[in-house]
Amino acid sequence: MAFELKQSLKLSQQLIMTPQLQQAIKLLQLSRLELVDTINQEMEENPLLEEVSPDEGNDEEVHAKSEEDIQSIEREDTTKAVERTVELTGEGDGRSEFDWNNYLEDYGPVGVTYGRRDTEAPSWDNVLTESQSLTKYLMWQMKLSPLTEDEMRIGTQIIGNLDQNGYLCATVPEIALLENISEEFVEAVLKKIHEFDPPGIAARSLQECLLIQAQMPGVKKNPLVEVIIRDCLKDLELKNYVHIARKLKVPLREVEKAVLLISSMDPRPGSVYSEEKIQAIIPDVYIVKSGDEYKIILNDDGLPHLRISNFYREIMAGLGSHGHNEEENGKKYIREKVQSATWLIKSIQQRQKTIYKVAESIVKYQRDFFDKGINFLKPLVLRDIADDVEMHESTISRVVTNKYMHTPRGIFEMKYFFGSSIQRVSGENIASKSVKEEIKKIIGKEKPKKPYSDCEIVDLLKENGIDIARRTVAKYREMMGILPSSKRKKYF
Repeated sequence: MAFELKQSLKLSQQLIMTPQLQQAIKLLQLSRLELVDTINQEMEENPLLEEVSPDEGNDEEVHAKSEEDIQSIEREDTTKAVERTVELTGEGDGRSEFDWNNYLEDYGPVGVTYGRRDTEAPSWDNVLTESQSLTKYLMWQMKLSPLTEDEMRIGTQIIGNLDQNGYLCATVPEIALLENISEEFVEAVLKKIHEFDPPGIAARSLQECLLIQAQMPGVKKNPLVEVIIRDCLKDLELKNYVHIARKLKVPLREVEKAVLLISSMDPRPGSVYSEEKIQAIIPDVYIVKSGDEYKIILNDDGLPHLRISNFYREIMAGLGSHGHNEEENGKKYIREKVQSATWLIKSIQQRQKTIYKVAESIVKYQRDFFDKGINFLKPLVLRDIADDVEMHESTISRVVTNKYMHTPRGIFEMKYFFGSSIQRVSGENIASKSVKEEIKKIIGKEKPKKPYSDCEIVDLLKENGIDIARRTVAKYREMMGILPSSKRKKYF
């Protein structure tokens, strides 16, 4: 069998995502803050995009003005327009460059309310206030302490190697090697920093952190506290107070008093000065009850309202005084930017329409939740919403990602309304989130000295018609951050 090289023609069909479609998909899955950043970036790169100021009138006036600007480009000779179309598109089918009339019809509210909400935005006082960091606070204390220059240098290294919880990340030998000094000197400086506020700072372990706090005046009076932290930390974690009393040969009541003091200590002293900023959630959709119906209102506060800039008309008028090539290149550039701006505006409009449809479908499926509460949340999957709004599941997944709804029952991520189903002993299936809520209610009503085990929770759920396995209860409990019964038990 001989091998040879040859050319052959083959016809095939394949799907290709255009840049415009990729842009629309990207905008659809962006969160609100990411969308604002993207729009601002596009406005910097595209001079034909400009934001409509609230003082410039209503939407109808803005659209009318945009239409007048766009028509100024269309007032050209028909032959030149056809030649330019061939040049820009690379196609000779004679079709027009862009259908401005359809664009203007699409660029407006389409049964969607974009009105501003009366609710107040988060106070800027909580956002702009500068909080003191842990490093600055400790450095301030160190400068007020009677330390030598070498001690200040080592102290700066120690403070610079603290994590967000206030624990020392670097070891004493590492700091000593870095500063070319003895380990004993580093240990001496570290002990002085242990006296700084907050108590327990610069510890190398949880045990050392608690031992430092055990030296405080109010705690030092009870010597049993330090003994328990040093010798019985594992039993303390398991709340095995009887074993601690037997091991130390002291009455159980004395152990309980010491444990109360230990419980008041802070195992993460540096977290009070955490530099993490609280980000307020701005909902994308408002669900408002009006009578017996729920209205969906898209929140456009903070989103720039875009239009094609009026300034390009003056530029187009000034291009006639130059040569033919310069004039055509200038007009070509402007038309490319107009097309790019148009696609962005239409993509944003399509994003808003899609979010509205999905939110409307969620409200329709979860009407019982909005009326009666979480116990009536129904099982819902992406396929149900996709079939209702006639879109693909991947599109629904992009819509509900990082989007939030403000409802009469609080602010929820749109993903919150989706979940698997749990079969009841009798009746309709129940959502897994409703089962979690039932588990939380059961644990909330338990006796502190005798908490329910996972098996007992299973039996109590069966009485309510919910039949699930013990391992499922354990999984849901861990997902909600609830400790097992042995660690929930309170002895006093």
